[in-house]
Amino acid sequence: MANILVVEDEVDIRDLVMLRLELAGHTLSFAENGKIGREKALADLPDLVLLDMHMPVMSGHEAIKKLRKRDYTGLVVRLTASAMVTETNKAICSGCDAVITKPITDNFEDLVAGYIEEQ
Repeated sequence: MANILVVEDEVDIRDLVMLRLELAGHTLSFAENGKIGREKALADLPDLVLLDMHMPVMSGHEAIKKLRKRDYTGLVVRLTASAMVTETNKAICSGCDAVITKPITDNFEDLVAGYIEEQ
């Protein structure tokens, strides 16, 4: 199973995501904003970073740009409530590898596993 960093400021969403991934057998850590998430990603080198875009202190967009500037090549998937094409394109242009939209669906664990297997 994978080592996954969940970067999400909303406690309820973060807890739900982490519970579902933990039940699927993954090892998890979390950060409550982009700044802490960036630091943990660089220090721990997780298999996958699930990154919310709209957070306090440092947005997900800023965090992913800074990660990529530091030559971070790990898998980063945007976790967002916005399914608009413009927002998806902005995340990909910022450096995200893929996008998963909230609310979390029944096939969430399968989506995550699919991204990890592609790496």
